[in-house]
Amino acid sequence: MKDRSSNPETKKAAAVAAARLIESGMVVGVGTGSTLAFLIEELGRRVREEALRVVGVPTSFQSRVLCGKLGIPMRDMQDCDYLDLAIDGADEVDPRLNLIKGGGASHTREKIVAAMAKDFVGVVDESKLVPALGTTFAIPVEVLPAGLAYVQRALRAMGAEPVLRMAPAAKDGPIVTDNGQLVLDVRFPPATDLRKADQHMHEIPGVMETGLFFDLASKVLVGSNGASGPTVRTLTRIP
Repeated sequence: MKDRSSNPETKKAAAVAAARLIESGMVVGVGTGSTLAFLIEELGRRVREEALRVVGVPTSFQSRVLCGKLGIPMRDMQDCDYLDLAIDGADEVDPRLNLIKGGGASHTREKIVAAMAKDFVGVVDESKLVPALGTTFAIPVEVLPAGLAYVQRALRAMGAEPVLRMAPAAKDGPIVTDNGQLVLDVRFPPATDLRKADQHMHEIPGVMETGLFFDLASKVLVGSNGASGPTVRTLTRIP
């Protein structure tokens, strides 16, 4: 489900710029994915070389392992109700800085972390900027396994096309999230009001969370290719 076409160098440039937003004393939500791996590496370097005092709150097992490997102090999500900052990648970003997330199947935990943060910052390369959400990426929906068939029927009744996300070739069967749930990748017709659709999906018994992040990101750092190498610009959400 992840997009392989994005540029690692521009993602790294944006991630390193985002790591500079972290100040000593902060408790920081740390997202999941290839872009965030660059941020975690830079954060680990700052902890070692700059004596940065920070506590990371990872959104996935993958990010927790990398934070531990690089010596970043950590705290469990369930022990937090407030974060100074949260930083994460995105699969799509629209002009109002609404996001689709969940390509790595961690969007439920990522949304909790984003919601509890004073500031939530997205980090992407320019390939993730779209005119409207759903342009290139399906909407991930985390579902209780017991409710799978019912949720699929309810989504089809909304006019959507849900597809159960399957694991890569090395593993048989569907993707299972860190929460022990399944993921449906859901596409709606182009004219659909996704904000209303998101509200409707949250009313379906068995739906845990969707990958639509409305009104959560305060800014998004975007890595691009410049004439002399990668550049980073900051987009700020207008309330």
